[in-house]
Amino acid sequence: MPASAPGADGLTAAEVRDRVAAGLTNAAPRRASRTVVAILRTNLLTLFNAVVAAGFVLLLAIGAWRDALFGLSAVANAAIGIVQEVRAKRLLDRLAVVAAPRARVLRDGRAVDVEADDVVLDDLLVLRAGDGVVADAVVVTAEGLEVDESLLTGEAEPVEKAPGDRVPAGSSVTGGGALARVDRTFGATFAGGLTAAARRWRTTPSEVRTALGRVLRVLSFALLPLLVVVVDGQMRAHGGWAAAISSGAWRDAAVVAVGAGIAMVPLGLVLLANLALAAGAVRLAGRRVLLRDLACVEVLARVDVLCIDKTGTLTDGSIAFDAAHPVEGEPPPGWRAALGWFGADEAANRTARALRPAFPVGSGPAPTGSVPFSSQRRWSAVRLPGGGTWVLGAPSAVLPGGAVARRAAALARDGLRTVLLATTDAPLPSERGAAASPPPGLRPAVLLTFRETVRPEAAPMLAFFRRQGVRVLVLSGDDPGTAAAVAGRAGLEAGAPVDAGGLPEDDAALAALLDGHRVLGRVAPEDKRRIVRVLQAEGHVVAMTGDGLNDVLALKEADLGIAMSAAPPATKAVAGLVLLDDRFDRLPEVVGEGRRVLGNIERLTMLALAKTSWAVVLPLVFAVAAWPLPILPRQLSVLDGLTIGIPAFLLALRPNERRYRPGFLRRALRFAVPAGLVVVLALVSLQVLRVVDLLAAPDVSTASVLVLGLIGAWTLAVCSRPIDVPRALVVAAVLGLVPLLVVVEPVRAFLALEPGTPALLAVVLPVAGSGAVAIELVARWSCASAHEVVDAGVPGLPRRGRVRPLRRVGDGRREGR
Repeated sequence: MPASAPGADGLTAAEVRDRVAAGLTNAAPRRASRTVVAILRTNLLTLFNAVVAAGFVLLLAIGAWRDALFGLSAVANAAIGIVQEVRAKRLLDRLAVVAAPRARVLRDGRAVDVEADDVVLDDLLVLRAGDGVVADAVVVTAEGLEVDESLLTGEAEPVEKAPGDRVPAGSSVTGGGALARVDRTFGATFAGGLTAAARRWRTTPSEVRTALGRVLRVLSFALLPLLVVVVDGQMRAHGGWAAAISSGAWRDAAVVAVGAGIAMVPLGLVLLANLALAAGAVRLAGRRVLLRDLACVEVLARVDVLCIDKTGTLTDGSIAFDAAHPVEGEPPPGWRAALGWFGADEAANRTARALRPAFPVGSGPAPTGSVPFSSQRRWSAVRLPGGGTWVLGAPSAVLPGGAVARRAAALARDGLRTVLLATTDAPLPSERGAAASPPPGLRPAVLLTFRETVRPEAAPMLAFFRRQGVRVLVLSGDDPGTAAAVAGRAGLEAGAPVDAGGLPEDDAALAALLDGHRVLGRVAPEDKRRIVRVLQAEGHVVAMTGDGLNDVLALKEADLGIAMSAAPPATKAVAGLVLLDDRFDRLPEVVGEGRRVLGNIERLTMLALAKTSWAVVLPLVFAVAAWPLPILPRQLSVLDGLTIGIPAFLLALRPNERRYRPGFLRRALRFAVPAGLVVVLALVSLQVLRVVDLLAAPDVSTASVLVLGLIGAWTLAVCSRPIDVPRALVVAAVLGLVPLLVVVEPVRAFLALEPGTPALLAVVLPVAGSGAVAIELVARWSCASAHEVVDAGVPGLPRRGRVRPLRRVGDGRREGR
């Protein structure tokens, strides 16, 4: 710590150098998120990628490049994951909680502008109206200094500051000026702590990613032992290890074995899921909704609790004059003119400005003097020629106690903001400080009431979430009664409001309280974070809205944070979703988009895992029987693209209005595993026909490709339901393209297929038809089972525990239990 203290002229150049050398600068830490190397390591150095890369290299080494097409899907999967995480890293690294990039400081007796990072300990900040405070400081001298700390505390009214008071980093000067000495640089400030917390890496909790990751992990660990069995079976099918090696048939066995191993992994599923999420993000961007992470699209569909603030969400932040209520008979003359001058004052606060439409300034003489409004005094005053002195302010500050205060309290319980206009013959007080008292002899004139302006879209938005079973909680820093009244005007069935100043310490008791109440008032920032955690522990998926620095930690804790475009950079950076036009009526559209995407991903998962199921079982059956596998890797790649890849991508763009139900992987497997076994039985039956000489050996591969293609097309039709015209066209196109594989000569030659003869079709069509019928029966059974599970329970609000919680692990990422 440098020994020298700042003088009245600020620090000298030498003192600044000493502090820079000691590291006492305001610079924020530059690296808190994961490094690019760590991102590359996470996405590339996996067992799954190692197996895929080994198979790819082996096929290239033996010259079977045409069978290595699967490498393109693996590269695309890794690239999408890396790009998404690098983009998130760059966003977090650019994060700056303090909005003002520059500051004015006094050095060597001169005011100079410097970068916010170049401010040092003990610098004298020169603060003026409109300036942002870049570091915690103590006021040295002040002239009418008022500071807006709403981004930190949530309090809307500015705070008057005097010498010795603290001005925190992240606040802004709304009036007056001051010199303030920096006593805490960025790392030690509240804003700095928020920056560190906001920059900490956390992957968006994603059921899709968790479920698909679980499938890939299981398959990756099972892949090596399965490949050993498959390779051994293929070598035995070619006469045994010694004969296959000596004859060179091991190359064919290796190609088929690699293809079988790669087919076991749903390579295209991850790619198509990411593409579906990306398509949803693009559509939302067209609605002025910005997503930080693709997985946020999915979380939108799973949200069952939405926590919102009153101001800025239910209301637009403005207030409107409601009515004037006489207190003691007819108001004294001149009260309208007085209100007109209060509203016209350039220094008028928000409440006084709301008087302008109802009380325009007349042509009378201008005031002879005034006392500006102070948030600590809570009143202002004006002296009119021949009209006495008028005082406008909070009833408790102007005339505390008595009938006027009781009347004001009764009006406030209806959600109205009350202000008292009083008059006196006494002159304006000479004292103008924060502790100044109003002039003596005040008589009440009128009580004025103001209403917060409820957004016109608030009621339809709340009605939508009520129909969808999403619980809406209003967490407000205002009086509980006022918050409940505003929520009621917006259409929320609020019930009895809760004062968060007395929340129970026990989490179970807090969870029970949240079950029975919808509006909480006087909620502190730490209360919001705790409420989010308690709801998540109860199994809920929580979305939260916020527009200030005080919301940062709660937004980061929530499954999905929703920020306004006018929010500070830190708030927007930790939010998963930013409403660029500040319209909360976008939320129903956003939730609908999430449900479309997640419903379509469930279709894709059913398709892809059906293929994975038969791809795991079929090679094992053929290995045990020592039969040569009839499918080449290139044939599988083309069939994947024809029956899964291209049509699945088109289906991912179609509307899907079904309400999301947790457990999509369980439902997908309920269909996929039996459907895969149907395919295995169909291909085994073709092999049995070859063994009994009812099907020629060269025709087995062609018959297998055709049967796979036709059953795959019917599986696509089942997963596309309900069928509309676009979906019907996609399925019809696939059914029409499958026979062309054996008709178009270049394609047939590339795939090493035989011509489609009548004898071959006489075998293929009955087998494929039987397989299609079996797939239909499986679909009906799996759907009936799913409905039995889903419909068991009361419709509407999801019961506690129906959604499985996501627990935190390791570095803050979340995965399913």
